[in-house]
Amino acid sequence: MNDTLLIALYAFAGAAVTGLAGAGLLRLIRHRSLTASLTVVAAVGVVAMLAGTLAVAWAMFLSPHDLSVVTTVVAMAAAVSLATALLLGRWVVARSRALAVAARSFGDGGDFTAPDGPTTAELETLSRELAATSARLAESRQRERALETSRRELVAWISHDLRTPLAGLRAMAEALEDGVAADPDRYLRQMRTEVERLDGMVGDLFELSRIHAGTLPLAPTRMSLYDLVGDALAGADPLAREHGVRLVGGRIEPVPVEVDGREMSRVLGNLLVNAIRRTPADGTVAIAAERSADGVVVSVSDGCGGIPEEDLPRVFDTGWRGTHARTPPAGAGLGLAIVRGIVEAHQGRATVRNIPGGCRFEVLLPTATS
Repeated sequence: MNDTLLIALYAFAGAAVTGLAGAGLLRLIRHRSLTASLTVVAAVGVVAMLAGTLAVAWAMFLSPHDLSVVTTVVAMAAAVSLATALLLGRWVVARSRALAVAARSFGDGGDFTAPDGPTTAELETLSRELAATSARLAESRQRERALETSRRELVAWISHDLRTPLAGLRAMAEALEDGVAADPDRYLRQMRTEVERLDGMVGDLFELSRIHAGTLPLAPTRMSLYDLVGDALAGADPLAREHGVRLVGGRIEPVPVEVDGREMSRVLGNLLVNAIRRTPADGTVAIAAERSADGVVVSVSDGCGGIPEEDLPRVFDTGWRGTHARTPPAGAGLGLAIVRGIVEAHQGRATVRNIPGGCRFEVLLPTATS
């Protein structure tokens, strides 16, 4: 037993010295190629075995012939191990370089395509992650292009819509200043109307900027959906009467929701105003609210005649106003973008689809927790 323990101690001492030297060498070459690290690891294993064997052989006082045989066997094993480590290192490095070249392509704006051929499990996992990242980057670039297009359209439309009331205000102000206004009171009333219109547009821009910045303040409170829809109908009734549109509220379930009353009233108001302006006289705008499997659905249906299928994905984009036939005299196409932003801030979803004779906007909201 003592001889066995002594042999183990000699073998451990020889291998430990080699292992420490190998660890120090790995630290020195940690920034070098993987091939060098694999070669060092293989060499440490073989040299540690050789050192332990030589230490035991010296302790056992083997004959020179026996010691030469043992050394030759270990040396052959070392040569095979080092060759295997070099081949493995070169193969892994080659696969890593191919993966780096493929990754560089989507970094330059292209799509990632994984290199062909077998690879290690770790590199395969990395390749899948790079492919997923490439797909997300492509979606992000597409959204960025769409957003940039919307911004350009918004700037163009806002500039046009601001220029018209400003020109009218300037003309009326000059007429009042020169004393050539036939009815100063009418001019003042018209100026007030134009100022209120400008104030509404600026308010919409400010609201949209807070939504895009993620700083829209919400103060959710528990309230009945019946009361929320009733207030929205009461607010939109004068405009409906002015346009000769029937406003109908049906299937309004008194479902409790937890929302910011002011912001959600703006959502319903925007949807109703949008529907009323695009529904011809003697048409009907209907609002409904009912439970669904995912929460509560508030829908506003109009008689606009429908939206072209190719335009449906853009309805909630900033600045979208559709064709000239559907564009109202006022507004910069911000109302529906604000609707989507407020609804998503409430963890909901806003959608639109065509129905016979018109379209239906739906707002999905989570139900209030009990």
